[in-house]
Amino acid sequence: MTKISVSIIARNEEKNLAACLESLSWADEVVLVDCESTDKTAEIAARYPVKIFSRPNTSNLNLNKQFGIDQCSGEWIFYLDPDETVPDGLRDEIKALLAGAPPADAYSIPRRNYYFGRWLRHGGKYPDPQLRLFRKGKASFPCRDVHERLAVRGKEASLKHPFDHFPYRDHDDVVKKLIFYAGLKAEKFMKAGRPSALGPARALRKFAAGYFLKLGFLDGPEGFAAAVIDMFNEVLAYLKTKSS
Repeated sequence: MTKISVSIIARNEEKNLAACLESLSWADEVVLVDCESTDKTAEIAARYPVKIFSRPNTSNLNLNKQFGIDQCSGEWIFYLDPDETVPDGLRDEIKALLAGAPPADAYSIPRRNYYFGRWLRHGGKYPDPQLRLFRKGKASFPCRDVHERLAVRGKEASLKHPFDHFPYRDHDDVVKKLIFYAGLKAEKFMKAGRPSALGPARALRKFAAGYFLKLGFLDGPEGFAAAVIDMFNEVLAYLKTKSS
């Protein structure tokens, strides 16, 4: 029987972690890397049959993501964030795939993004494919950029059933993540010598694309909030380049 490992990194994820781990009872192994959490993340993780590792927190999250992947012993690895869960449909599709002879080495999976409890079907938020399932040794993070894609050495394919993502449950999540990701975006553009690529015009284009061109307005107030969050991410990144 093919063994599957799930790899997760977490920092101060006490609001999300239990739901994530509850959705993984079918996995043969769960590896969790705790990145200097100061809340109850480690305590919650200890309640589940997971292998827990502690690592220093770093702005390049992929360094710890790759560390977690390297600790996995399964023939197949599924990377998951702590604010994500695996519904039954995807679980069954993965189990059926691995019970046979998978024709590809890595698989992209649709992701359903929930903002304040609502699944966003528009605004570029779905199907939002993410490459997450791969044969051990066939994919890795280059560890150059926090938003980089897994680099695959082999054939890629796609799965049908989605997994669920809950990035913004309340306003605290919005503030925390806006500051964090805007800082990373500003740092990336400054290192590349392209701070002028950020700015008010880019922010407005981001809002217009998500809310109007990609029909984000069809998702109601939550669709508007998503477009505004994306816009302010650009604004904050621009302000950070101006103040550095």
